Amino acid sequence: MSVRTGLVLLLAVSTLSLLVGCGSSSPTAVAPPSGGFSVSNLNGTYVFSVSGIDVNGVPLSILGALTANGSGGITGGTIDINDPDSDLSAEQVADAAISSGSSYKVGVDGRGQASLNTSTPFGTITLDFVLADPTHGLVTEFDGNATGSGTLDLQASGTTPAGAYAYSLSGVDESGTFATVGNFTIGSGGFITGLADFNSGGAAYPGQTLGGQVTLGPSATPATILSTTSFTGLTFDVYAIDATHLKFIEMDSFGTLLGDAFSQTSTNVPTGTLAFTMAGFITSTEPFTAGGFMVTDGAGNITTASTEDYNEDGTPSSASVPFSATYTSAGTGRFTLSNFSEFIGGSEYAAYPSSGGLLLLEIDGLGPISVGAAYQQTPGATFSGAQGYGLNLTGDNLNDGVEIDDIAEFTAATGGTLTGIIDENYDPGNTNPIYDQVLNGTYTGPDASGRYAISATTGTSSSNGTLNGGFGLTYYTVDGTTFPFIETDDSGQVAIGVLIEQNPSGVYSTPDKSQHMFVVRPLIKPRAAQKKAK
Repeated sequence: MSVRTGLVLLLAVSTLSLLVGCGSSSPTAVAPPSGGFSVSNLNGTYVFSVSGIDVNGVPLSILGALTANGSGGITGGTIDINDPDSDLSAEQVADAAISSGSSYKVGVDGRGQASLNTSTPFGTITLDFVLADPTHGLVTEFDGNATGSGTLDLQASGTTPAGAYAYSLSGVDESGTFATVGNFTIGSGGFITGLADFNSGGAAYPGQTLGGQVTLGPSATPATILSTTSFTGLTFDVYAIDATHLKFIEMDSFGTLLGDAFSQTSTNVPTGTLAFTMAGFITSTEPFTAGGFMVTDGAGNITTASTEDYNEDGTPSSASVPFSATYTSAGTGRFTLSNFSEFIGGSEYAAYPSSGGLLLLEIDGLGPISVGAAYQQTPGATFSGAQGYGLNLTGDNLNDGVEIDDIAEFTAATGGTLTGIIDENYDPGNTNPIYDQVLNGTYTGPDASGRYAISATTGTSSSNGTLNGGFGLTYYTVDGTTFPFIETDDSGQVAIGVLIEQNPSGVYSTPDKSQHMFVVRPLIKPRAAQKKAK
């Protein structure tokens, strides 16, 4: 039987299998210092998402929910897929069951692998994941159908979303890379009002009035509609994680938007130090990531104490660069960031405060496009040694022209070293995913702002382990449990991701930060196919 909780929450009877594979030459998984994981740590209904590309280079979005019983079985679940113009003839697949024959396992290090037998044209979909705790994890797709990255979150029961939300969604449309940020309030009858900014292929559509309707379930038809003057009738399935955090997937023929909405409990830009990351394109073809710290004074200024690191088409900054800007209220819960000085990226951004961070979209209309988020930093928060961490990295490998997606778990020792295991998928259909490879490295920091660095190698003396054989990351302190990062080596990869502290025995004292923070993903350019016009 189907289980639904408001906003077309689509769950169906199914099974899931997490197959933790290893060979005789694979490294042995080691539990984090704080304790070991097991199948009991995956217990309840979880919302999962993936954004990436399929075997033809076509942008792919996946959103679903599964119910795990804590002992290796799944008692229900559904999956939604938007994969336009693929030779699998998938296009939009809504409310498809995850069928019998699936199961799951979790290793002592929190890493697991899922083989989902679905009723979709994709057949079996495999997910690789690493858990932070029983409520949250990081995900990659790990099969020959596609590669991509996303999240896994425990769903609260009986959720009926209401009130004000801010959102960030990205994908592609007929013009190319497509993204939107905005806010909305759910009113009587599910009708919504709000504001929205769009960037379609570098063309900006700022400050539009947002309307539409959210229809509460049960319903077999996706019924969440968002409309503006320029973009009418965008249709979504929406899965609630809880009343403060919703996941959206576009289920029409116009685009492939996927992302998050968070409660908008404050309509002000936070004052103080905000860690940020962003990703997009610095030109129409060159990928770009940036990260650092914005320092706001509460009076409309991003001060010269702000600093930025960046990776511009594979060339990283040699040092952190100071920058400044201003922010201005431009409607209820909407701001614009402008007047940038010494900043690599856009010259104007729309910004919406939310419980998941300050959600950002480039709206200068100059051709490039980037999205991001900034998170208020908890004073005194640090990265801890003698602790286990999960990692998800996703981006472009420019040397081979492929998307790469990594899942890893490692232990950070107090002496500045780290050891663990990494899995990687790239070039689906042509290259088998790489599983269970050695990860070794060092970490340094923090600087005065809370900036750290990791330098790591993968594999052994006889094997690179991953496509690039390692990575260098710059990562940023938010709350002591969550660390967004960008790749800042010169290996020809432009990637972004997040580190999460592991706690097998329970949730953190501030789970709203560790499990409900917007995770910035790379923007995807259509390769082998373009979206059809609506």
